[in-house]
Amino acid sequence: MEDIVLNALKRIREPQSGKDIVSLDMVRGLQIHEGVLSLKIVLQIPPQEAHRAMEREIYQALERIPGVKEVKLHMSTEAGNTPKTRPGNRLAGVKNIVAVASGKGGVGKSTVAVNLAIALAQAGHKVGLLDADIYGPSIPTLMGLKNTPPLVDQNKKKIIPLEKYGIKTISIGYLMRDEDAAIWRGPMVGRMLQQFVEDVDWGELDYLLMDFPPGTGDAQLSLSQIVPISGSVIVTTPQDVALADVIRGVAMFQKVQVPTIGVVENMSFFNCPHCKERSEIFGHGGGKKKAEEMKVPFLGEIPLQQDTRVGSDEGKPIVAMQPDSAIAQVFKTIAENTTRELNLINESRPAVNL
Repeated sequence: MEDIVLNALKRIREPQSGKDIVSLDMVRGLQIHEGVLSLKIVLQIPPQEAHRAMEREIYQALERIPGVKEVKLHMSTEAGNTPKTRPGNRLAGVKNIVAVASGKGGVGKSTVAVNLAIALAQAGHKVGLLDADIYGPSIPTLMGLKNTPPLVDQNKKKIIPLEKYGIKTISIGYLMRDEDAAIWRGPMVGRMLQQFVEDVDWGELDYLLMDFPPGTGDAQLSLSQIVPISGSVIVTTPQDVALADVIRGVAMFQKVQVPTIGVVENMSFFNCPHCKERSEIFGHGGGKKKAEEMKVPFLGEIPLQQDTRVGSDEGKPIVAMQPDSAIAQVFKTIAENTTRELNLINESRPAVNL
């Protein structure tokens, strides 16, 4: 009977490698007793959407075996690959840490991060926004908080994050003038990011969004090691040069065991305010297609719109200033999709005993 079960499981492919789950030694604790088949599937990374599809395939394959009355399947990660825990009290009051990232610059990632944070706050969540782009901080401009240094709580010895539009926020840009430049080596960047995590009084948050610098360098790896990131939102634009970097962005987070919440396509199309004609300036649909190819969720597409650009330049994010507009509804839908996918990820995580 065991050989029959293993032969059935050899037809199931692990989505990341394309190899069968038996040869990858993912099948553990196989037991058969009075028609009840019990087994454990050990993953190398936290479960993602593709693994949930794989789980359904396993159930279907095993339930077809004659004599099997019930299948009890448990999926988990290896002990060494379980989600990272927060050392000490580091961000103990933060429920979810979300990286907003992109494989390259110029895709509007920070604008997406700010409006996504505000959309989550308007939905009733407690939200924080950490600007992790030390070399090119843009959150102060987008939030209308340039040259506004944060205060320090002398009793707690903690930096008090600035609050605006219902979210708490911190950035190196709050401590610098416009003409200043951060000329720091990698270790100094890592220490500053660690200070933003450990020395800022974030309090109780449902979501802490981290606006990652573009690319896949030291800062991204440092943050992934400093804090237990719940998942990543990858921002791209439709053209091929941006989409090619989506693969590298997703791959980087997979290597540090951070699941991808989904992909957002920014500047997806342009509706002319005069003639009302739609123009796909950078192409269209590439983000959704790439997400489908990589078997990660597609969270939504954001049109290129002048009001969004003007609001960003003036520190008046579109979701905050025009919450009932069509573009604000797009961001709110992306926020809802992000929340849903992150909940699915959290539900599929193995329990971690602290």
